[in-house]
Amino acid sequence: MAQNDNPAEPFKKALAEATKTLANDPDLGVAFTVDPPGMSNDQVRLPQVTRRMTKDEVLLARGTADAYALRRRFHNPQTNVKYEPQGNMARDLYDAMETARCEAMGARAMPGTAGNIDAKIGAEATRKGYEQITEPAQAPLSVAAGYLIRHLATGRELPPGAKNVMNLWKDFIEQSAGGTLENLQDVLSDQTEFARFARQVIDDLGYGDQLGDDPDDIDDDQDESAENEEQQQDEDDQSNADKEDNSEDDDVSPEQSQDEQQDASQATVQLDDMADAEMGDEAEMPEGEAPLEPPAPPPHSDADPNYTVYSTEFDEEIRAEDLAEAAELERLRAYLDQQLEPLKGAVSRLANKLQRRLQAQQSRSWEFDLEEGILDAGRLARVVANPTTPLSFKVEKDTEFRDTCVTLLLDNSGSMRGRPISIAAICADVLARTLERCQVKTEILGFTTRAWKGGQSREGWLGEGRPQQPGRLNDLRHIIYKSADAPWRRTRENLGLMMKEGLLKENIDGEALEWAHRRMMGRPESRKVLMVISDGAPVDDSTLSVNPANYLEKHLRDVIAMVERRRGVELIAIGIGHDVTRYYDRAVTITDVEQLAGAMTEQLAALFDSDPRARARLVGIRRAG
Repeated sequence: MAQNDNPAEPFKKALAEATKTLANDPDLGVAFTVDPPGMSNDQVRLPQVTRRMTKDEVLLARGTADAYALRRRFHNPQTNVKYEPQGNMARDLYDAMETARCEAMGARAMPGTAGNIDAKIGAEATRKGYEQITEPAQAPLSVAAGYLIRHLATGRELPPGAKNVMNLWKDFIEQSAGGTLENLQDVLSDQTEFARFARQVIDDLGYGDQLGDDPDDIDDDQDESAENEEQQQDEDDQSNADKEDNSEDDDVSPEQSQDEQQDASQATVQLDDMADAEMGDEAEMPEGEAPLEPPAPPPHSDADPNYTVYSTEFDEEIRAEDLAEAAELERLRAYLDQQLEPLKGAVSRLANKLQRRLQAQQSRSWEFDLEEGILDAGRLARVVANPTTPLSFKVEKDTEFRDTCVTLLLDNSGSMRGRPISIAAICADVLARTLERCQVKTEILGFTTRAWKGGQSREGWLGEGRPQQPGRLNDLRHIIYKSADAPWRRTRENLGLMMKEGLLKENIDGEALEWAHRRMMGRPESRKVLMVISDGAPVDDSTLSVNPANYLEKHLRDVIAMVERRRGVELIAIGIGHDVTRYYDRAVTITDVEQLAGAMTEQLAALFDSDPRARARLVGIRRAG
């Protein structure tokens, strides 16, 4: 059949033209694709519309097209970058509020776009299960802030799922930033003023430490510096003119002229000294003013600004496939399978049990009184009583199983060598495959160091004369075995890398946990679960030999406290022969590595259980450990 015979083609063409017009950009490319929607510098990707052209498909495509077109029309990237915060949470809040501003501006100027975007927001909220959540921690604060800004700016009711999320966080947001939100209508049409407004809201919500330097203060200092330079230039020009007048005065004697030249020379030296002194004063400006020198580098850790690292030059974040040739990975994977053949049956049974528990929660409720679906036998009586009553149908809907990402962070230290690392690898592999079947994105990460007892960082420290309190002295190696978006079948061989001789060295848990948390916060999923598997406390001989004995352990505790305080990620841990309950609130310690598969399965199953009492067992396991 020819492409023109596709009934969806005229709609796609009309929507593409409407998107260009709405965006005020006739050169904008518009594509319909099965890939996730998005927008680049020259193209918009919209959800695919099939030949059936169902109502949901059409509304989602129109809403997505309008949202991107309005952002392109009312959003200035340069202004956005100028005021964009540095921290992840602050940046998420900033972006969500800016998106809401653009959509609200469109609703004001073109009311027809409001309904389309409502449909898009409703579809996203339904897909992420926002209608079923009951606690604020189950939905990102940034999403709720964006919904609230849109509601306040337009006065429109939000779709049910989005309204539920907004209401869960509304009291907290209004208590923290209610005074600032009163100015919303005054700044909505000016992106610069709105950016300042958004930064103030972020500060009110308790994330001011992630904002970075105030760009307005930097601009003011630059303007003042330029004005001072112009004034100094005028004074120099006037001084030169006075000198020329003096040189033309014929009544001055040679002796007097020489004296005046000496006085002028001394005055010039004094002015130079004063200028140097003034520059020195500017170098030590009072608090609140930007220095002339470049700002100090950001701290190495968001959790503890006092945590120092001697050098990050030799740290690496690397994919597993870049650490070994494909043939070697295949050989190592075969070796891993051979070593664990007796265990795979038990692990697979546990994985199947987890899968059944997860899938059992995916379809537990129904939508009734529909025009199509499964015939609702429970409502046949009214048809018998009144034959003119139409038949009623029902459709099973998803509940209690929201868009989720799980990250497994594996300790790749030397103490894990042998059976522990083998079992950890196979458990991660089987769980990733199981979760993928349940549409749960899974990421597998590993952490170790590049050398024993310090690497190139320590050599640099020795060459510099061994400065006191150098901070972390080893070179980190953070390994990505499987990214969240990569399908399991393409990354299966990567887990064999854990069998590679010489890979497992020392472990610096705090920075690894912060790295994994940072990666998760950049994910779009509404629920994020981070599981840490370790067999000991942080250990790096080169660092601990020249710093306080609890240096790495304190940082780990600070990172855990930060993750749990921000509540964007649900953190759980499993200790193999090591009591991790003294670090993590939700944790279990196993004495035998053979128990790892069962512990991982039970921990994940309890997290996904819809029964609050079952979820509470997670803490019960911790106490029993």
